[in-house]
Amino acid sequence: MTQVTPEDIAKFREKLQDPDAATALAEIEDCEGNLEDATMVLAIRVGQQPDIANAEWLESLAKKCRAIICREENRNALLSDDYAAVIRSLATTKICPPLLITPVLMYVLQQGVDSFCEPLDTIS
Repeated sequence: MTQVTPEDIAKFREKLQDPDAATALAEIEDCEGNLEDATMVLAIRVGQQPDIANAEWLESLAKKCRAIICREENRNALLSDDYAAVIRSLATTKICPPLLITPVLMYVLQQGVDSFCEPLDTIS
């Protein structure tokens, strides 16, 4: 289970003025910081049919976004708490529904940006 704190939620809320992010953060809050549970609720809301365990589904979704998230400019933006820039980048690719981008980014930050991106670092 990936757990975020009320402080993590507040930090995202402060940095993002996006309606999808606000909805996602409210759901994460309702799920007491459990990212997997919140992501499942949000996924169903956008018409997704998750067919594997919560933790595996969120991890799988994050991996689909890895190539975009780990681009140098997005990686640097995450490391400097510029979440909005990464959300814009992901939104333009349409890989991830907008309502799910915030929990994906929170998941990546919980894993550690460098750890999450490490598989792509060995490809170059």
